[in-house]
Amino acid sequence: MTNSSKQTAHARIVENGVVGIVRGVNPDRTIEVVDALVEGGVDTVEITADTAGVLDTLGAVASTFDRSEALVGAGTVLDSETARAVLLAGASFVVTPSFDPGVVETCNRYGAVVAPGVQTPTEAVRAHEAGADLLKIFPASSLGPDYVRSLGGPLPQLPLVPTGGVSLDNVEAYVEAGAAAVGVGSSLVDSEAIAAGAYDVLTERAERFRAAVDRARTE
Repeated sequence: MTNSSKQTAHARIVENGVVGIVRGVNPDRTIEVVDALVEGGVDTVEITADTAGVLDTLGAVASTFDRSEALVGAGTVLDSETARAVLLAGASFVVTPSFDPGVVETCNRYGAVVAPGVQTPTEAVRAHEAGADLLKIFPASSLGPDYVRSLGGPLPQLPLVPTGGVSLDNVEAYVEAGAAAVGVGSSLVDSEAIAAGAYDVLTERAERFRAAVDRARTE
């Protein structure tokens, strides 16, 4: 990716406001899942690296959807080797559960957006200074919107993306607290709906999440 495409990807994630997290989904169903999310307005999607066959899946999704249709990244990336592998497979951005300087360096080398997981102010500042584009506040369920607001108070330059426990009940509170975007897993990508082939459920939830984010940003 070029610096221009990286900037475009970064802006896309923030503008959309919701990153759908696809974890453990059968590779044969991933394209249908991504299509359902895109139809509902969530066109930034993270496929976790601990999903079986993730490299093949990333390649299949990246070749099915143009980047103007869906921006697809990889999550749960733990080391620089995995970061390089998922980027070469077609990921446009990388998300991690923790801060690994090597992962950030690799993503910057390849011109890809990277969002390492952080919790404390020290971790957040160090990751940002190391070149992180976004900062995944994880696990958000243990911290809450007030923590995001408190962290952003003295550090307004940090683009925070709460992830883990974000739901329709609290997504507006996170955005109002200053979140640049949110990462949403099971509350959006419902495993029972996928197993039943009820992809319309995912589309409907995507619409509701996007509406909630837009509502919070305009209030």
